[in-house]
Amino acid sequence: MVTLIPEQPDFNDSTAEEVVWNALRRQLPDGVTIIHGQRLTGDDKDVEIDFLILWPRIGIAVIEVKGGRVDVVDGKWFTSGAQGKRSRLSEPPLEQAMIAKHTLVEYLRPRLSRVPGPISHLAVLPYTELPTSWDQPDAPRRQLVDGTEIDSLASKIADQLRFDFDPERHDLTAGHEFVLKNLHRTNQAVENFALKASEISHRADALSREQAKLIRILRHQNRAEISGGAGSGKTYLALLKARALTQEGKKVALMCYSRGLGRFLQLHTAQWPEEDRPAFVGLFHDLPISWGAPAGSDDDSDYWEQRLPTMLKALADERPRGSLFDAIVIDEGQDFSLLWWEAVQSCLRNQLAGTLYVFTDERQRIFDRQGESPITMNPIQLDENLRNSAQIVAGIADLALEPPIARNGPGEEIEWMDVEADSAVAEADGVVEALMDDGWAAGQIALLTTGSRHPVQKEIVETEGIGAYWDQFFAAEDVFYGHVLGFKGLERPAVVLCLNGFRDSQRAIDMLYVGMSRATTKLIVVGDLSIFDEIYDN
Repeated sequence: MVTLIPEQPDFNDSTAEEVVWNALRRQLPDGVTIIHGQRLTGDDKDVEIDFLILWPRIGIAVIEVKGGRVDVVDGKWFTSGAQGKRSRLSEPPLEQAMIAKHTLVEYLRPRLSRVPGPISHLAVLPYTELPTSWDQPDAPRRQLVDGTEIDSLASKIADQLRFDFDPERHDLTAGHEFVLKNLHRTNQAVENFALKASEISHRADALSREQAKLIRILRHQNRAEISGGAGSGKTYLALLKARALTQEGKKVALMCYSRGLGRFLQLHTAQWPEEDRPAFVGLFHDLPISWGAPAGSDDDSDYWEQRLPTMLKALADERPRGSLFDAIVIDEGQDFSLLWWEAVQSCLRNQLAGTLYVFTDERQRIFDRQGESPITMNPIQLDENLRNSAQIVAGIADLALEPPIARNGPGEEIEWMDVEADSAVAEADGVVEALMDDGWAAGQIALLTTGSRHPVQKEIVETEGIGAYWDQFFAAEDVFYGHVLGFKGLERPAVVLCLNGFRDSQRAIDMLYVGMSRATTKLIVVGDLSIFDEIYDN
């Protein structure tokens, strides 16, 4: 039986897609999966695949469907509707399919130990009959299916996959289970962010008028450091500033250190019109790799802390000045070391006068590295907490460098469970189960550890990869198991903070502050609570 995702698609009045869907359902053999409207957000693009075919032991096909009558004049592609109105296509159908295929490959490669191959791209033109003399160099006839071939569509797909098969590179024995799991997560994550963008906009209207006004007031200031406690809206201001600079016509980089926060920034900016998106969005470390630096191992700290930032500076110095950035916006800037700041400045076209905005919170300096931004003016302070309930704000007030002003209303009281550190994980698991029994949805809950990683976190990262791990968080379908170190800048309505030890006791107060402030409504702290007595005694 063919698997259909979704079982009843919404074709948005596209009869061409409906024709192709029905043909695929009839012709493809049992065991094949057909996905309609698969969305993917890459580092610099957001694509939607009309049809994605997962064909066991044959490969994966990316299909673009173009309705109307399609023709080519002097290398330019046009489509004509039922009324005869002719319009030029911004991209040839096969090129759209190729871009979608490359985005899919880039998405799957870091998430899977083996990518089932080959992966081919085709374009289907159900209302066009191509001439027998067809000879377009950018559109081989074998990758195009016209209206006369709809009845042999599955055969055309299989022929192209066999044509692209390379026995030295492609593994036909690899299953599609993890492909489907990852694609489902990212599709859900992208859909969630469409809603999240609207929610953030409403919340900004209600709570962040003064902060947004601050960005407007500083619009003629080339450099600024904006400091604020957890929940003060720094990340949203960083997004607002990056968008405003892009709208001014500047080439902008929006970057951070944390993988989870980096994925948040990518998903959020993907909801903007293309002309508003910064030229680069993501991790500081991804920039040099995108410029040609070799990838490194996750357990090689010298590579991430020393060699890669040094390579970024060298790569920036070698590039034409016109290919660098007019402006750089950095969120969670307290995570950057001195060496990283040198590399950041090298990425500006004008290292002295280029625009640099940095958003920081010194209490969230939970990594053992020191560095200060090159901005000489005093930081601008944000005092209001816009994210957390009044009870959570009160709970973190004694841990903060500056007591926050609560702007949200009351939530639930913080719960404290005093247990030995060795049994904290097991007790925290029980708390998660109790929350779901009380009616909390799994996707609303995060369990964060302070010492070793939770076994579920380890399993997902090791078996499915770091990309799938973070897309699981943004898909918000399951309980998220994470570590305080990787959860900065993120939130969930309910957080179970598991105090299962501290890798660096000197950073304990910072980690407690970060972990507790990730909950917007419900916070339960589980573990050896004597750590709070030690903090207050000191």
